[in-house]
Amino acid sequence: MQTQSLGHTGIQVSSLCLGAMYFGTRNDQATSYRILDAYVDAGGTFIDTANIYAHWVPGFKGGESETLLNQWLKQRGNRAKLFIASKVGFGYPGVPVGLKASQIEEECNKSLKRMGIETIDLYYAHVDDRTTPLEETMGAFDKLVKAGKVRFIGGSNYRAWRLEEARWTAQTHDWAQFCCIQQHYTYLKLRPGTDVAPQVMANEDLIDYCKSTGTTLLAYSVLQSGAYTRAERKFSPKLVSADNEKRLAALRNVAAESHATVNQVILRWMLQSSPSVIPLIAASDETQLQENIAALSLQLSPDQMEVLNNAGLQ
Repeated sequence: MQTQSLGHTGIQVSSLCLGAMYFGTRNDQATSYRILDAYVDAGGTFIDTANIYAHWVPGFKGGESETLLNQWLKQRGNRAKLFIASKVGFGYPGVPVGLKASQIEEECNKSLKRMGIETIDLYYAHVDDRTTPLEETMGAFDKLVKAGKVRFIGGSNYRAWRLEEARWTAQTHDWAQFCCIQQHYTYLKLRPGTDVAPQVMANEDLIDYCKSTGTTLLAYSVLQSGAYTRAERKFSPKLVSADNEKRLAALRNVAAESHATVNQVILRWMLQSSPSVIPLIAASDETQLQENIAALSLQLSPDQMEVLNNAGLQ
């Protein structure tokens, strides 16, 4: 497994982060364990979850992913080798959306208990809360870092200008700063005038911000739930455009000449972008996981990167 630095932390993390969203819900325990074991066997150490996963699946209420990780960690005894991320901010049954200090502290304590760990390696503000002063939010995260409950903090679903406000606020008070931003990001581009609210899609402004500040960009929904390769899975109408048809054609051509899958080319494109992007990979079985991990063995040429970057641009 390749690694790369996480912001200015000095920490090296896996270049492919394993998303655990549906562990313990859509993925039953046995399947989840097999995927986790296969990822670790491949050298992976970076696992991503959240307090809300996956309350929208019928019959569940949130926290199932963290609880399953607790059980797996106890059985495998490998906590010290892993870098575990969780999140706070989105609502789930009994808990509203928000980043008030009291909610951040309470949800962190609940996540620690569910996962059976003493420290969360990376704790995200899962969604921007513009109703709560940034001083309150960033101060609460800093308190968790100083208490040893959290090692590093990151943002998710923030716009670039809000990230800069958060950075300035933390810097002014000598508080912990966001080392990374996790954003909705894929090869296709949103149609002009559309968004994915309450999620936020990474755009050129955010990418420029990451490059100028050394903030690491992580990407979720990279493969759009299989829409790139499975006919029964459809892209959001917000991603359907003439320009994106040109990008899809370029993507398929590069995949064919590289003897790789479309999904592998997308992952490799992100890894070779500037700045390099850490994709979150999700899998419902080991075959999907191995396909994703095989992207690390692919190398796109400068000409291929140029073709992919420029396709569909007017």
